[in-house]
Amino acid sequence: MQRLRVTLTGAVQGVGFRPFVYRLATSLRLNGWVLNSSSGLTVEVEGEPAILDEFLARLHREKPAPSVILTSESSRLAPVGFDRFEIRTSNDAEEKTVAILPDLATCGDCLRELFDPANRRYHYPFTNCTNCGPRYSIVENVPYDRPRTTMKIFTLCPACRHEYEDPRDRRFHAQPNACPVCGPRLSMPIEKAARALLDGRILALKGIGGFQLLVDARNEDAVVRLRHLKAREEKPFALMMPSLEMARKYCMVSEAERALLESPAAPIVLLTPSGEPGIAPSVAKSSPYIGVMLPYSPLHHLLMREAAIPLVATSGNRSDEPIAIDNEEARRRLDGIADVFLMHDRPIARPCDDSVVRLARGREMVLRRARGYAPMPVRVGRTLDPVLAVGAHLKNAVAIAISHQVYVSQHIGDLDTVEARETFERAIHDLCRLYRFEPRVIACDMHPDYASSQWARASGLPVVEIQHHEAHAASCAAENDVRGEYLGVSWDGTGYGRDATIWGGEFFAARNGVFDRIAHLRTFKLPGGEAAVKEGWRSAASLLYEVEGATAIADTPAIARMLERGVNAPVTSSVGRLFDAVAALSGVARESRFEGQAAMLLERAIGSIETREAYPLKDGDWAELINAVRRDARAGVEPGLISARFHNALVVWIVETAAASGIRQVVLSGGCFQNRYLMEHAVALLEARGHVVFTHQRVSPNDGGIALGQAVLASSTSG
Repeated sequence: MQRLRVTLTGAVQGVGFRPFVYRLATSLRLNGWVLNSSSGLTVEVEGEPAILDEFLARLHREKPAPSVILTSESSRLAPVGFDRFEIRTSNDAEEKTVAILPDLATCGDCLRELFDPANRRYHYPFTNCTNCGPRYSIVENVPYDRPRTTMKIFTLCPACRHEYEDPRDRRFHAQPNACPVCGPRLSMPIEKAARALLDGRILALKGIGGFQLLVDARNEDAVVRLRHLKAREEKPFALMMPSLEMARKYCMVSEAERALLESPAAPIVLLTPSGEPGIAPSVAKSSPYIGVMLPYSPLHHLLMREAAIPLVATSGNRSDEPIAIDNEEARRRLDGIADVFLMHDRPIARPCDDSVVRLARGREMVLRRARGYAPMPVRVGRTLDPVLAVGAHLKNAVAIAISHQVYVSQHIGDLDTVEARETFERAIHDLCRLYRFEPRVIACDMHPDYASSQWARASGLPVVEIQHHEAHAASCAAENDVRGEYLGVSWDGTGYGRDATIWGGEFFAARNGVFDRIAHLRTFKLPGGEAAVKEGWRSAASLLYEVEGATAIADTPAIARMLERGVNAPVTSSVGRLFDAVAALSGVARESRFEGQAAMLLERAIGSIETREAYPLKDGDWAELINAVRRDARAGVEPGLISARFHNALVVWIVETAAASGIRQVVLSGGCFQNRYLMEHAVALLEARGHVVFTHQRVSPNDGGIALGQAVLASSTSG
């Protein structure tokens, strides 16, 4: 006889792991125990060595589907004579390194019960089990037990208590377990909310991680009204479709995209429109894609069954503010926007917006990491110092490093408002409290004016400043566990450079946390500074001034004076601003109403055009490229062909720089690599030349992934 001890870390709590272990152990006639600990899950069983081997193999092979095992440690010990197998009370005395599970979409079993008239949870909007339901949005502390969640205010009725305490039941220790007798309640009938939507009214719905604003996506007047009230002129809205069949009616849905839509994360998936009429033009506006999600909570399923129409489903906030999570807060902040409020009395512990993903390279690429993904950790290849990384200013997310894992928070957003900065601070305190984490150092961006960096410098802790684009590259390398030397290609719109200029078109030779900037886009001036970010014609004017002189921009004398005198005209190497300039010169877009709009339109313009033609961009010098774009535009060459030649020029530059570097591993990061055409063509050509290419998957290539890179690099520096 032997005693086997197994310790698992990862997403192993709140997913039915303990009842699974109980059933497995008892089926093999093994005695012992299992418990949730602050670092994961621990099991001890006694038996003959061959039976213990079978137990260990099946533990990994048959584990609950939603679970994720990050590490598994096992040891053989002397037996102590257990007389039964039991599920023991959680132990919270240890260091907290357990991964809290994200909120999970309604599972098939719960969905069947939801619409079964004979079931006691028929049409109950808060049904769930160990395989689905809220997790991260309700947990207040770990280990993950009901008294440490916002469900503690609801006392289980006898029927729910029996389910909760029976290891053989699907709802054994399902912390949000509830029913119509003992659980949360709605503020109004779902039928009334559905009628309001069908009448063209705006509904504020309290979802899993916060409020959403919903409106009939077929009703142009209603969509335009929502845009006006929310002060969201151009940025595309996401849709919630009642079913996969309706999603396929309005969009092209591949098998891989279907899997994303129906996954437990249930994110918004960027899809190509099918051309079928019916969706209001103001939903997507200028976007080449429609963001689509399926119902992911029982409340959504019930509402969509009642309304049975495509709905705009956007964050419950005003522009640039965080989403509302509290009922009274929502009434106050969404007053004047929402006509009707569908609320409930289950508290939300923290805001968690809908995640956004797209398919790239045939696999998932997360563009906004929130519900369904956060706060799952990223495991890295070495032990990290206890670092708090506070991220960037735009698309902010924060992270903490514990041993081999980096826990990245949910998407927080831009830190331009007081409300957003308060949410940023709460997210920091939240992560640190949940994991009893005390950082030894804070990692922040080098930019002197980022709100996140200012907070770090005022914290009183040692601060390590990490260059923005080095953090981008390190983030992608860490996510993919890249070992040894790699070429980091880091392209975006704006980032503070080591020479106090604005970087954004960088190549780094990176090894062991040391970055050598070996190439970059030829610099140019941004007349008007921040104004040039939104008005791409300013970047175009600057480039024309450089290649043709002041006469080329004679119609904008104020811009010419800025460039001549170097006043309010910072220097940049940004590929993002080059995109803006080409969009303006080609006639695609003179300005951007939201971040990245001009670049999005430029990618969209390519359409089905296939060409290998490329403008010259030797060593990142754009002079000949700009002349060629100008010449083609004047000659009436279609914008889509100009765009394709421009994208191809960028791809060729990447491949040539990689070849010249002699580095085999290439990492692509930064907001520019959200561009599917650019990323996929670059990967294909690099791989054809023998390079191994790494791109983002579960952490965003945009500034939402910065905190991961900061945590990894600060650990190297502080150590």
